[in-house]
Amino acid sequence: MRVAASELQQLAVSILTGAGVSTVDAQRVAASLVRSNLLGHDSHGVRRLPAYLGQIRAGQIDPRARPDAEQVREGAVVVHGNKAFGQLAAHRAVRELRRTTAKTGAGIATIRDCNHVGRLGEYVAELAEHDLIGIAFGNADPTVAPYGGAERRLGTNPLAWAVPRAAGAPPIVLDWATSGVAEGKLALARDRGEHVPEGLVLDRDGRATTDPGDFYTGGALLPFGGHKGYGLSVLIEIVGGLISGTGIGSMPGYRGGFGTVLAAFDIAAFGDPRQFREHTEQFRAELRRTRTAEGHTGVQVPGEPEERARRERERDGIPLAEAVWQELHALSRE
Repeated sequence: MRVAASELQQLAVSILTGAGVSTVDAQRVAASLVRSNLLGHDSHGVRRLPAYLGQIRAGQIDPRARPDAEQVREGAVVVHGNKAFGQLAAHRAVRELRRTTAKTGAGIATIRDCNHVGRLGEYVAELAEHDLIGIAFGNADPTVAPYGGAERRLGTNPLAWAVPRAAGAPPIVLDWATSGVAEGKLALARDRGEHVPEGLVLDRDGRATTDPGDFYTGGALLPFGGHKGYGLSVLIEIVGGLISGTGIGSMPGYRGGFGTVLAAFDIAAFGDPRQFREHTEQFRAELRRTRTAEGHTGVQVPGEPEERARRERERDGIPLAEAVWQELHALSRE
């Protein structure tokens, strides 16, 4: 079935306010989730609401909490999540980075006591829309086996990066997990009864499998690109986990949540932002003009598949499984 974004937004807000979230905060969290659906990333969309409500019941999320920020050094900010929704904390980090980079040219923000923030691409895109280069990464609960291993030791540890394009055009956004597949996308495949490509999942005995259900019975995800994705994940695990105070997921002292770090660079500190945008746009066009290789339909630039999904879903509605739609309405009634 397909649901209009406005209807899905209204339903998500009603669920969140019913759980004790203020209307303003509910609208912000719901907008973040629905935007993920619009961009085709259903793994980070409204299907997260049941988990969020479970975290409210368990005391991991305080529905009334608001994050605050502390300038610990010039160009360095700590955002205290205070057990609020991760989306609220991440947007606070973006605002702080916009403020501090106007003075310093570059800045780093980390979030402590941070819950699930949704798509990291949302926050780096917002930075890019204000003539900043945005980078974000973070570590999470261990679900990924190290290269050559058969047990969970690393999180999916995503990385996002965005740069501005020509005025009025959406930024170029890169946003992916360092695992071969994000856990949320694996859950979608399981729920649809689909198999996944080889090289993404091990079963609990350390054997390769294409059944996504094997992950949920004690298996593990695999890093993308073999040892290269593994190495990148190791550094994200260390930096994201330790400077945020979250800890390393497979080590004693891990506090859970999402060890989030955001960085921003003010283009104006190094050159003309307008010229940067123009050259970026020219490079994008040059990439698109590349002769197509056999077996492909053309060259895409990061962010283009999401923009194509957004146009389609704004026109035709957001596709939702009937089970998800019914679960959301059951939560609303509850």
